[in-house]
Amino acid sequence: MFGELSHLALQQYWWIIVSLLGALLVFLMFVQGGQTLIYTIGKTDMERTMLVNTLGRKWEFTFTTLVTFGGAFFASFPLFYSTSFGGAYWVWMAILFAFVIQAIAYEFRSRPNNVFGARTYETFLLINGLLGTVLIGTAVATFFTGSAFSVNEMNQSQWEMKSHGLEAALNLHNLSLGLTVFFLARLLGALYFMNSINHSEIFARAKRQLIINGVPFLVCFLTFVIWLLVRDGFAVDPVSKEVFMEPFKYFNNLLAMPLVLILFVLGVVGVLLGVGASIVREDCAKGIWAAGAGTVLTAFSLLLVAGFNNTAFYPSVYDLQSSLTIENASSSHFTLTAMSYVSLMVPFVFGYIWYVWKAMNNKPIDEDEMKSEDIHVY
Repeated sequence: MFGELSHLALQQYWWIIVSLLGALLVFLMFVQGGQTLIYTIGKTDMERTMLVNTLGRKWEFTFTTLVTFGGAFFASFPLFYSTSFGGAYWVWMAILFAFVIQAIAYEFRSRPNNVFGARTYETFLLINGLLGTVLIGTAVATFFTGSAFSVNEMNQSQWEMKSHGLEAALNLHNLSLGLTVFFLARLLGALYFMNSINHSEIFARAKRQLIINGVPFLVCFLTFVIWLLVRDGFAVDPVSKEVFMEPFKYFNNLLAMPLVLILFVLGVVGVLLGVGASIVREDCAKGIWAAGAGTVLTAFSLLLVAGFNNTAFYPSVYDLQSSLTIENASSSHFTLTAMSYVSLMVPFVFGYIWYVWKAMNNKPIDEDEMKSEDIHVY
């Protein structure tokens, strides 16, 4: 089946897979967003324990998806992996550090005889929530704004900035997406608290955070999207494979791919519907599902815009012709074919995740459960 597909078809298939994993990762970062709200929403030790524990039951999904996303990128588009992870290593090291201390925090926060105290590990969770969202959003924004690297004829890449990736955070367009992801994660985190914790005061405070974080989210999101639609983009000549700057490239991509445009609009509507209904309706606790689905569709469509329609998904501002596309950065036909058969297991994995998720959230967390000696408390 997959062996009969052309190399380009396999490259497009794997860009869809990678984009879907990236979109799921953006949704699952509600864990990071919730971690930044622990002290804002939780006013007592018991309230903070409930918040940490409802997030603690999901943090491994985020971490696993991040690793899977990176692994899929490495296997399907290895030149991107070697260029970005080998060149922009300071930003990736910072992201790795943020996720390492998250794992430490959940493991040791409630350990007996904890000499550092719970507050230390809650601070680790706050750092992870801030760095993890902003830096990942900033790194993904370089798919549209470009990075300073070069690639020679032997596919050996070299980063041309001594800051090795940290310079991306100084680009305002990149930062607008980083902050968009940060505030979106906080919105999703608040929605998740409303859905998974049975506590009236936490519910009320979480609802208040939807308004507080909704305004800056809209400002940052609109700044990023409008700027993206009006800026020049990195286009690729389909015949010569020469990379050149095209006015309104990403806007043109949406028009050229109406299905992607529809997914983008539906995604934005889903996020606004989930957040808006949770604010307006007094007892609405299921906004996380509309907003979550909307997040996946929006992020998925943006990643498709970055790689399809003859577009360089990892452009170089140092040397345009070093820019990476899904054609020049991919694995061989044989490798993509073998991986494609393995990808048929993905729906079963998602089904298992959904089953475990439902089992864990079968009953909202409450104070009585946290006082029980029969459960593991983070």
